[in-house]
Amino acid sequence: MTVIRRCVLAVLAALALSTVPALSSPAGAVRPGARSEARPDRIVSLSPTATEMLFAIGAGKQVIAVDDQSDYPANAPRTDLSGYEPNVEAIAGYRPDLVVLSGTDARRQLENVGIDTLVLPAAETLGDTYAQIRKLGKVTGRRAKAKAVAAELRAKIADILDQVPDRGSRPLAYYELDETYFSADSTTFIGRLLKLAGFANVADEAGGDNSGYPQLSAEAIIDADPDVIFLADTECCGQTAQTVARRPGFAQITAVKEGRVVELDDDVASRWGPRVVELLRTMVEARTSS
Repeated sequence: MTVIRRCVLAVLAALALSTVPALSSPAGAVRPGARSEARPDRIVSLSPTATEMLFAIGAGKQVIAVDDQSDYPANAPRTDLSGYEPNVEAIAGYRPDLVVLSGTDARRQLENVGIDTLVLPAAETLGDTYAQIRKLGKVTGRRAKAKAVAAELRAKIADILDQVPDRGSRPLAYYELDETYFSADSTTFIGRLLKLAGFANVADEAGGDNSGYPQLSAEAIIDADPDVIFLADTECCGQTAQTVARRPGFAQITAVKEGRVVELDDDVASRWGPRVVELLRTMVEARTSS
């Protein structure tokens, strides 16, 4: 599998799951396997975002295994389990009493072997993020801590948004998911963050399948002449301000000429948990300098 292909799978699988409907609420619902009423103490998380949320609300000691992409926090019990292609037999081998997923593919099979499941699809709004944190608090018996974490996150985001310049015009941003020019329009979680930060979005002008993640062309990006470029493909695909400047025609783009190519942490940029505050802060800082 090529580097580009790995990048597309990792990023789009994490983000495009926002099209998966929640179960009984925006934050999902526990589906019963064997013991849905008891507080779980053998949780398997197959979602990097859910892993971060679980540890943030103080439920880390209840987590016995996480998927191969859950690299934060460092003390999360990382395994070779896949969240993209769940192996029910391997998951069941950990004897979990709750499995947290971001997609529904393995849900029924897990329930059939007596394992409770909780599906938390990718957030579409910051409100979804807060709701999922509170939902995990309710399910894990960490309700008070989760409520406090969500409130603190909301307050931090409000403080950051207070720094957005109050100007009539919005600088234009291009948000790159991978070096084949996949991006995120304003119907997506990422796109909504860009809008909150005060940007117009190059991807909003793209046609396509209305997935929210259009693949642009180099020519379209050059013609749009974005004021800021955000790179969410630095780790997966080795992209930097320097590699962007070397692309044919990109040296003439305002963002490149004026040094406003922002290199993001791929993981922070593809998750909707507590560290979303870091991503939004970076966006707003770029907005204030453009």
